[in-house]
Amino acid sequence: MSIILLLILISITVAIVFLLAFRWAVKSGQYDDTYSPSVRMLFDDKKKKNDGSAVS
Repeated sequence: MSIILLLILISITVAIVFLLAFRWAVKSGQYDDTYSPSVRMLFDDKKKKNDGSAVS
């Protein structure tokens, strides 16, 4: 019976750690930008055309 209590305490501790990490991520602004990821794939970077004047 004591092992069950130990496992419950460990799982509650892990859950609290994950909750605190999530709250820290939200407060630090990690989830502020909700628009850019949805349209990022629409604006592909275009490759510059090499006109031959630059010698590498």
